[in-house]
Amino acid sequence: MRTILVVLVLLLAGIANADAGDIQGSADHPLIPRYEGSEIVKYDTEAFTDYRLLVAPAKAYGGLEKNLDSTLALEGALTRITYRAPADRSALEVFRNYETALAEAGFDAVFSCDREDCGGRNFNHAASPKSAYTAFGEYYADQRYLAARLARPEGDVYAALYVVMNRAGGGPNKDRAMIQLDVVEMEPMEQRMTVVEAGEMERDLAAQGRVAVYGILFDFDKDTIRPESEAQLGEIASLLKESPGLRVFIVGHTDGKGGYDYNLDLSERRARAVVKVLGAEYGVASERLTPVGVGMVAPVATNRTEDGRARNRRVEIVERMAR
Repeated sequence: MRTILVVLVLLLAGIANADAGDIQGSADHPLIPRYEGSEIVKYDTEAFTDYRLLVAPAKAYGGLEKNLDSTLALEGALTRITYRAPADRSALEVFRNYETALAEAGFDAVFSCDREDCGGRNFNHAASPKSAYTAFGEYYADQRYLAARLARPEGDVYAALYVVMNRAGGGPNKDRAMIQLDVVEMEPMEQRMTVVEAGEMERDLAAQGRVAVYGILFDFDKDTIRPESEAQLGEIASLLKESPGLRVFIVGHTDGKGGYDYNLDLSERRARAVVKVLGAEYGVASERLTPVGVGMVAPVATNRTEDGRARNRRVEIVERMAR
C-alpha cells in the first residue's frame, strides 16, 4: 500500500512540474495541445469580442490597424495564450508540430507564411500581441505564421499561430521559440429575419422603389450562397415572373467591419452570385438583373452593435427604370 502511495505522489508531482512554469489561472485550449515542455507566460480570455485574423501578408508599417485589408473580421469567444518553448527547440520544429496538431484536430489552413514572405517587420508588428510585445517584437528574422479554421455545426473555430525565435531578448525568453496562440470560437449566426414574399416585395417596390431581404445567406466572408437561401430566392423569382416587365438592381451590402475596398469587392461578388443563381436555377433572363456592390456605404443601422451590423448585411432589390 505504501509503495502505491509513493508512486501516486511521484506521478502527481511529475504532472505538477510539467506545468510548474505556467502563470496562475492559465490553461491550454481544449482543442489544441501545447508543444511538449512549453510554459504559459501570458493568458487571457474574453467571452465575446471582435478579433482581426491575419490572412495575408502585412504590407504597411504601423501595426495591425494599418493592415486591416489583410485581415478577416471575427467575433466570438477569444482565448489568447503565450507560450515559451523549451530550450534548444527551433521555431521551425515548434511550428511544424503545431501545424500537425491543428490538422489532426480537423483544422484547415487559411493562410500560412514565414520570414519575409509574411511581410517582414510589418507583419511582426501586426502579429505581435501588445501584452507580450517584448517577447515577439522585432524578432521577424525567423517568424512563422498559420491561420486555420475548424468547421463545426455549433460554430466555426479559428486559430492564429505565430512563432518567432527570440534571439536578443534578455531573461528566460532569450534563445527560446515564443509561441502566440489565439483561438476564436464563433457562434452560428442566428436566423432572425423572415422570408419576404413576392407580393410584399411588389408593394415595397411600388411604394419605395426598393426592398431589403435578409433571407439570402452566404458562407462567412465568401460569396457562396447557403442552401437555406432557397426560399427567399424562390420568392424573388416569383416576383420577376409575375411582373415580366420588371427589371432590377441586385445590390449587395456589408456591415462596417473590415477594409473599404475588401467589403466593396465582397458585396459585388455576392450580388453577382445572386444574379447567377436566379438565372441558372430559376430561369430569370440576365438582362433583367444588374448586380451592384456598395459595401459598407449605405447602412440602415449603427455598426457599433452586432444587431446593427446584422441589419446592414443584406441584399436589396431596387427597381431599375427603363430608359
